[in-house]
Amino acid sequence: MADIFGVQIPLTTIFEILIIAIIAVALERLISRYLTGLAKRIKLEPSTSNNLVLTFRILILIFAILAISSLGGVQAEWLLSVSAIGGAALGFASQKTVGNFLAGLFLLAAKPFKVGDYVKVGTVEGIVQEITINYAKILTAGNYTVSISNLQILDRDITNYLYESSKTHILFCYTFEIGFDHSVPSEKLNQLFNDIFNSYSRMLPRKPEYVLIRSTAFDRTYLVYLYVDKPQDIFTLRPKITDEVFQRWDEERAELKK
Repeated sequence: MADIFGVQIPLTTIFEILIIAIIAVALERLISRYLTGLAKRIKLEPSTSNNLVLTFRILILIFAILAISSLGGVQAEWLLSVSAIGGAALGFASQKTVGNFLAGLFLLAAKPFKVGDYVKVGTVEGIVQEITINYAKILTAGNYTVSISNLQILDRDITNYLYESSKTHILFCYTFEIGFDHSVPSEKLNQLFNDIFNSYSRMLPRKPEYVLIRSTAFDRTYLVYLYVDKPQDIFTLRPKITDEVFQRWDEERAELKK
């Protein structure tokens, strides 16, 4: 017998609880790996694969709790003691733990984004790799993954760059700004944009577009619309297009100074 929270519990029952916990963890790992591999083999959508894995994780957790509570050696006094301590812990961490859990359920229901989307959450932007009831993992342009808790996600502005979505086609529209001073006339800038964007019209699902969004006495700012089928292309195309634009702009400035 072992004394836990002032309640005598048989050692065999404690051993059974440990066995159930170990089995639950092992099953979660095995099933998650199997479902992930299966999803890749049958080319399942990433969001569907993520939801499938998440569902089985929740089911395993529920079955583990039910199995432990059904053990004959677990007395009601012990369950009440654990519940009281658990309630105190939940009360202490309610803002982060319970709030984060509820935020995860809200995000799963509202679906502001799904796995595979290119999003911007606050100052973090990239491709959504995984969504759980606790956090979301986002792969950034720097090739590192940022985990953001669901509670933080609800407190930040969310931008999803998904433009069109169907069973056969997905299109993302990523926007970014490019600014210039007034050293080069607007006509030259328009020609610059058109020449560069025409060169990308064949390799992209849709020709990039631009629009003047702000003009002051000192500078002009254009908003560029970049259309891609694969969100990872944004990582390479944005800096490439920006470099080409400024290279042409420098050339135009040099010509005007002659």
